[in-house]
Amino acid sequence: MTENRAPIVDLSHLTRREFRERMAAGELQAAILPVAAVEQHLEHLAMEHDWRSTYVVACRVAEALAPNVVVAPGVMAGISEHHMKHPGTLTLAPGTFLAVLADLIDSLVRAGLKNILVLNGHGGNVAPVAGTWDQFLRRFQTNLHFLSYWDVLTDDDARECLDGGPDALPGHAQEFETSVALAHFPGNVRIEAMAEQPDRSPAKGSAETGRELTNRIVARVADYVRGMIEGERAAEIPPFFP
Repeated sequence: MTENRAPIVDLSHLTRREFRERMAAGELQAAILPVAAVEQHLEHLAMEHDWRSTYVVACRVAEALAPNVVVAPGVMAGISEHHMKHPGTLTLAPGTFLAVLADLIDSLVRAGLKNILVLNGHGGNVAPVAGTWDQFLRRFQTNLHFLSYWDVLTDDDARECLDGGPDALPGHAQEFETSVALAHFPGNVRIEAMAEQPDRSPAKGSAETGRELTNRIVARVADYVRGMIEGERAAEIPPFFP
């Protein structure tokens, strides 16, 4: 009897044969590469929050688009120099982060993947990537996109779901991120610390809010990736100078 199992979405959980056969069959049409940070998130959230939340979104998107999308575990640590006042934070120099990101994208391109979404979960990564993205596009000549997962939410979403409205999105360890953690990895939330710290806004978060916002994020990021696969969302590759 053949066991029917859901397709594996995490590339690191595939054997080389499984990956090779899925590519040869034309099944794998896109990859999501999460990048984030491991840094302080006030007194009440675990330092892995940015990575964990981005990975959750990436996997749920891949499951929604199964069997056509694979998640390639990317860069857990990010550019977090501005958090180094708090011991335990891990940071990469901007050049290191960009070099590692380029190597991972190169690996996916060499594997034959034509649609690659770098899904970001840390604000400190945005400006360095934006400043060099045209060079990435020229180098890889493929349908390559960079998207912070909260960018698919609107001000209306924030007004409907967050007590703090648009000003609370995305925030740092505030209502939004606390809600996501409560919904998907509540063991990372120290409720007693949340009650003790001077910043009271995280206490407005709830698991219900986190689930609702995550559902909206996953649906919209899935539409984004679907558009990439179907050719409706193509990266504009800058020309080389004549």
